[in-house]
Amino acid sequence: MSVKIKSGLEIHQQLETHKLFCNCPSVLRNDEPEFEVSRKLHAVAGESGEIDVAAKHEAELDKKFVYQGYGTTCLVELDEEPPHLINQEALQTTLHIALLLNCEIMSIAQIMRKTVVDGSNTSGFQRTVLIARNGYVETSLGKVGINALLLEEDSARPVNDDGDLKIYKLDRLGVPLVEIATEPDIKSAEHAKETALLIGDILRSCKVKRGIGTIRQDVNISIPGHPRIEIKGFQDPKMMIKTVEVEVERQEKNLKSGKDLKSEVRGALPDGSSKFQRPMPGASRMYPETDLPLLRISRDIINDAKRTLPKLRSEINEELRKTGLSENMVKAILKENKVEEFKALLVIIDEPVFVAQVMIELPREIGAHESVEDINKVLTMDIIESVLQAVNGKKISRSDVKHVMEEIVKGKSFDEAVKIEKVGVGEIESYVAKLIKEKPGLSVGGYMGLVMKEFKGKVGGKDVGEVLGKLMK
Repeated sequence: MSVKIKSGLEIHQQLETHKLFCNCPSVLRNDEPEFEVSRKLHAVAGESGEIDVAAKHEAELDKKFVYQGYGTTCLVELDEEPPHLINQEALQTTLHIALLLNCEIMSIAQIMRKTVVDGSNTSGFQRTVLIARNGYVETSLGKVGINALLLEEDSARPVNDDGDLKIYKLDRLGVPLVEIATEPDIKSAEHAKETALLIGDILRSCKVKRGIGTIRQDVNISIPGHPRIEIKGFQDPKMMIKTVEVEVERQEKNLKSGKDLKSEVRGALPDGSSKFQRPMPGASRMYPETDLPLLRISRDIINDAKRTLPKLRSEINEELRKTGLSENMVKAILKENKVEEFKALLVIIDEPVFVAQVMIELPREIGAHESVEDINKVLTMDIIESVLQAVNGKKISRSDVKHVMEEIVKGKSFDEAVKIEKVGVGEIESYVAKLIKEKPGLSVGGYMGLVMKEFKGKVGGKDVGEVLGKLMK
């Protein structure tokens, strides 16, 4: 791609805490809704006295919006009660992100209402507040500026759209969301992907939600002579390169066609193309939130955020690899967000590989074998800690660990599981002699596996190894 582009990113990431302006849990529901309410969009003038062009466009479509709610849905989400004061935990996480993005934090901020034109908010607007600005990330092509970092409430979750009727669930509405807007410093499709991954590393280092749908990425792009186009809906940065390249080609064709071109919002499609969604919204859709006071971010609040600032995942990755863990094990610990638990367990037994095996590998293996859907709810960190304490105190041997954990998964208490009835060396010798006679020619490992399976935790690997060494001479 040789044509010069002007591009910037907008990244939206959900935070791992309760909702932003009420105390409802940020949990998505898959069961049947308990009630429904319906609304219609009406375009009205903002503070400037003008009607936003995007709102006018949507209002003219005369769509009906239905919202599905649950017992966990409150009157704030239904727009029947004023919002509560802003979630302080969400604010601290946003300050962590701001510091890692080298931003200037606002000391006083006005919470704003931003007109929403697709019916995804019951109120017709989204609450948003500018927390920080003028930051940057270092990339291979120089600094990419961070224009703004905002904290806002997520929209309702779409369920169905048949044209005249759109259905949403209210479980996602109000979930804390940070929006990061870069400056148009991105120089190529590859640069866009690199920048997205760098910001993603910062986000994942903080207390954010994980999984599909918890992060949404938009790219703004234009070539010389073409108005800005916003492409929304990237879930995976891998598609960013192709989508930017396809959009550049589309804009080049537009310029050659001689059409009257306007800025617009388009939706990203899986094949790299995009489709028109609506005209680009204007500044007239923003106005102050009158139900909430000014947000004051004191020096004490900022200093507290600095004291609790998390390390970047890339730094933690390097630290874990230096302990001797494999790349797969490092990824597993980071994916399951168990770095702090891992460090705490090393205090009991300072052997990283063994601790990681007990904390990650064995639970996964046992969960798959026993068909346990969420093994971490059974083999909790308290259980893992108790197992390691038992090994450290010589109540059980290392070879007993898997058996103890299996017994707990099958329903035994920890105290019951660690009471292992040991088999004497004489009984082991008798069984091994019989086994060698019945199945001659197996390797030491082959015999070892059969013996361990037969006695199911009642023998130690060391004892079995010594017997095999003696009888297989």
